[in-house]
Amino acid sequence: MTAGTGPRAPRAAVVILGAAVGPGGVPSRALAERVAVALAWGEAQVPPPLYVPTGAVGRHGPAESAVMAQLLREGGVPPARILQEPTGTDTLSSVLACLALLRGHAGEVRVATHRYHLPRALLLFRLAGRAARPVPPPPGPAARAGLSRWRWRLREVPAIPYDAALMAWARLRGGV
Repeated sequence: MTAGTGPRAPRAAVVILGAAVGPGGVPSRALAERVAVALAWGEAQVPPPLYVPTGAVGRHGPAESAVMAQLLREGGVPPARILQEPTGTDTLSSVLACLALLRGHAGEVRVATHRYHLPRALLLFRLAGRAARPVPPPPGPAARAGLSRWRWRLREVPAIPYDAALMAWARLRGGV
Protein backbone atom coordinates (compact mmCIF):
# COMPACT_ATOMS: atom_id res chain seq x y z
CA MET A 1 0.00 0.00 0.00
CA THR A 2 1.30 3.44 -0.84
CA ALA A 3 0.91 6.56 1.27
CA GLY A 4 -2.59 8.01 1.11
CA THR A 5 -4.24 4.82 -0.07
CA GLY A 6 -6.22 2.35 1.94
CA PRO A 7 -7.77 -0.99 1.27
CA ARG A 8 -10.37 -0.91 -1.47
CA ALA A 9 -13.95 -1.44 -0.43
CA PRO A 10 -15.54 -4.55 -1.94
CA ARG A 11 -17.61 -3.89 -5.04
CA ALA A 12 -21.33 -3.50 -4.29
CA ALA A 13 -23.89 -5.57 -6.16
CA VAL A 14 -26.92 -3.67 -7.44
CA VAL A 15 -29.88 -6.01 -7.92
CA ILE A 16 -32.31 -4.44 -10.40
CA LEU A 17 -35.69 -6.06 -10.03
CA GLY A 18 -37.50 -6.81 -13.26
CA ALA A 19 -40.46 -5.09 -14.83
CA ALA A 20 -42.42 -5.68 -18.02
CA VAL A 21 -40.98 -5.77 -21.51
CA GLY A 22 -43.28 -4.60 -24.27
CA PRO A 23 -43.80 -5.97 -27.78
CA GLY A 24 -40.60 -6.04 -29.79
CA GLY A 25 -38.44 -6.03 -26.66
CA VAL A 26 -39.22 -2.41 -25.80
CA PRO A 27 -38.55 -1.68 -22.11
CA SER A 28 -41.56 -0.56 -20.09
CA ARG A 29 -41.37 2.79 -18.36
CA ALA A 30 -40.90 1.03 -14.99
CA LEU A 31 -38.05 -1.12 -16.30
CA ALA A 32 -36.26 1.85 -17.85
CA GLU A 33 -36.69 3.90 -14.65
CA ARG A 34 -35.21 1.13 -12.50
CA VAL A 35 -32.17 0.83 -14.75
CA ALA A 36 -31.74 4.61 -14.86
CA VAL A 37 -31.63 4.97 -11.07
CA ALA A 38 -29.32 1.97 -10.73
CA LEU A 39 -26.93 3.54 -13.24
CA ALA A 40 -27.10 6.99 -11.66
CA TRP A 41 -26.31 5.61 -8.20
CA GLY A 42 -23.88 2.93 -9.30
CA GLU A 43 -21.64 4.89 -11.58
CA ALA A 44 -21.05 7.44 -8.81
CA GLN A 45 -19.57 4.71 -6.58
CA VAL A 46 -15.90 3.76 -6.18
CA PRO A 47 -15.39 1.06 -7.19
CA PRO A 48 -18.36 0.94 -9.55
CA PRO A 49 -20.73 -1.93 -8.76
CA LEU A 50 -21.62 -5.24 -10.26
CA TYR A 51 -25.13 -4.98 -11.73
CA VAL A 52 -27.53 -7.91 -11.39
CA PRO A 53 -30.57 -7.34 -13.61
CA THR A 54 -33.32 -9.87 -12.92
CA GLY A 55 -36.32 -11.26 -14.71
CA ALA A 56 -37.37 -14.02 -17.05
CA VAL A 57 -39.28 -13.78 -20.30
CA GLY A 58 -42.74 -12.38 -19.58
CA ARG A 59 -45.60 -11.80 -21.99
CA HIS A 60 -43.12 -10.46 -24.55
CA GLY A 61 -39.49 -11.43 -25.07
CA PRO A 62 -36.65 -11.17 -24.57
CA ALA A 63 -36.07 -11.74 -20.86
CA GLU A 64 -36.38 -8.67 -18.64
CA SER A 65 -32.79 -9.24 -17.48
CA ALA A 66 -31.53 -9.19 -21.08
CA VAL A 67 -33.34 -5.92 -21.86
CA MET A 68 -31.91 -4.34 -18.71
CA ALA A 69 -28.42 -5.65 -19.50
CA GLN A 70 -28.65 -3.98 -22.92
CA LEU A 71 -29.68 -0.68 -21.30
CA LEU A 72 -26.75 -0.97 -18.89
CA ARG A 73 -24.31 -1.58 -21.77
CA GLU A 74 -25.78 1.39 -23.64
CA GLY A 75 -25.19 3.40 -20.45
CA GLY A 76 -21.49 2.54 -20.58
CA VAL A 77 -21.31 -0.42 -18.20
CA PRO A 78 -18.78 -3.03 -19.37
CA PRO A 79 -20.27 -6.52 -19.82
CA ALA A 80 -17.88 -7.87 -17.15
CA ARG A 81 -19.82 -5.87 -14.52
CA ILE A 82 -23.23 -7.26 -15.53
CA LEU A 83 -24.42 -10.59 -14.13
CA GLN A 84 -27.85 -11.44 -15.52
CA GLU A 85 -30.39 -13.43 -13.52
CA PRO A 86 -32.85 -14.56 -16.22
CA THR A 87 -35.03 -17.00 -14.26
CA GLY A 88 -36.99 -14.88 -11.78
CA THR A 89 -40.69 -14.69 -12.55
CA ASP A 90 -41.68 -12.68 -9.47
CA THR A 91 -40.03 -10.83 -6.59
CA LEU A 92 -39.50 -13.88 -4.40
CA SER A 93 -38.01 -16.07 -7.13
CA SER A 94 -35.77 -13.20 -8.26
CA VAL A 95 -34.47 -12.62 -4.73
CA LEU A 96 -33.85 -16.35 -4.21
CA ALA A 97 -31.96 -16.59 -7.52
CA CYS A 98 -29.90 -13.48 -6.71
CA LEU A 99 -29.00 -14.89 -3.29
CA ALA A 100 -27.60 -17.97 -5.02
CA LEU A 101 -25.74 -15.88 -7.62
CA LEU A 102 -24.23 -13.63 -4.95
CA ARG A 103 -23.23 -16.38 -2.54
CA GLY A 104 -19.66 -15.55 -1.60
CA HIS A 105 -19.95 -11.94 -2.77
CA ALA A 106 -18.36 -9.80 -0.02
CA GLY A 107 -19.73 -6.43 -1.06
CA GLU A 108 -22.97 -4.85 0.02
CA VAL A 109 -26.22 -5.58 -1.80
CA ARG A 110 -28.28 -2.66 -3.07
CA VAL A 111 -31.75 -3.02 -4.55
CA ALA A 112 -33.09 -0.89 -7.41
CA THR A 113 -36.85 -0.85 -7.75
CA HIS A 114 -39.77 1.51 -7.19
CA ARG A 115 -40.62 2.96 -3.78
CA TYR A 116 -43.80 0.87 -3.38
CA HIS A 117 -41.81 -2.32 -4.00
CA LEU A 118 -38.76 -1.62 -1.82
CA PRO A 119 -40.16 -2.73 1.56
CA ARG A 120 -40.95 -6.23 0.28
CA ALA A 121 -37.72 -6.63 -1.67
CA LEU A 122 -35.53 -5.49 1.22
CA LEU A 123 -37.48 -7.63 3.70
CA LEU A 124 -36.93 -10.75 1.58
CA PHE A 125 -33.17 -10.23 1.42
CA ARG A 126 -33.04 -9.60 5.16
CA LEU A 127 -35.19 -12.63 6.01
CA ALA A 128 -32.74 -14.70 3.99
CA GLY A 129 -29.91 -13.39 6.16
CA ARG A 130 -28.44 -10.96 3.63
CA ALA A 131 -28.34 -7.26 4.48
CA ALA A 132 -29.63 -5.09 1.65
CA ARG A 133 -30.09 -1.38 1.22
CA PRO A 134 -32.04 0.59 -1.36
CA VAL A 135 -30.79 2.52 -4.33
CA PRO A 136 -32.70 5.84 -4.25
CA PRO A 137 -35.90 4.91 -6.11
CA PRO A 138 -37.32 6.54 -9.22
CA PRO A 139 -40.39 8.74 -9.00
CA GLY A 140 -42.30 5.99 -10.80
CA PRO A 141 -45.81 4.58 -10.45
CA ALA A 142 -46.09 5.11 -6.69
CA ALA A 143 -45.35 8.83 -7.08
CA ARG A 144 -47.88 9.37 -9.86
CA ALA A 145 -51.26 10.80 -9.04
CA GLY A 146 -54.58 9.04 -9.01
CA LEU A 147 -55.74 5.47 -8.72
CA SER A 148 -52.58 4.04 -10.27
CA ARG A 149 -50.57 5.05 -7.21
CA TRP A 150 -52.92 3.22 -4.87
CA ARG A 151 -53.19 0.16 -7.10
CA TRP A 152 -49.42 -0.41 -6.87
CA ARG A 153 -49.34 0.19 -3.12
CA LEU A 154 -52.37 -1.98 -2.39
CA ARG A 155 -51.02 -4.97 -4.27
CA GLU A 156 -48.09 -5.01 -1.83
CA VAL A 157 -50.43 -5.46 1.17
CA PRO A 158 -51.03 -9.20 0.62
CA ALA A 159 -47.70 -9.74 -1.15
CA ILE A 160 -45.50 -8.73 1.80
CA PRO A 161 -46.75 -11.32 4.36
CA TYR A 162 -47.19 -13.99 1.67
CA ASP A 163 -43.64 -13.68 0.33
CA ALA A 164 -42.22 -13.24 3.84
CA ALA A 165 -43.81 -16.52 4.93
CA LEU A 166 -42.46 -18.30 1.86
CA MET A 167 -38.95 -16.90 2.45
CA ALA A 168 -39.06 -17.93 6.12
CA TRP A 169 -40.15 -21.41 5.05
CA ALA A 170 -37.33 -21.62 2.49
CA ARG A 171 -34.82 -20.59 5.13
CA LEU A 172 -36.14 -23.13 7.65
CA ARG A 173 -35.80 -25.88 5.03
CA GLY A 174 -32.21 -24.80 4.40
CA GLY A 175 -32.92 -23.65 0.85
CA VAL A 176 -31.39 -20.22 1.44
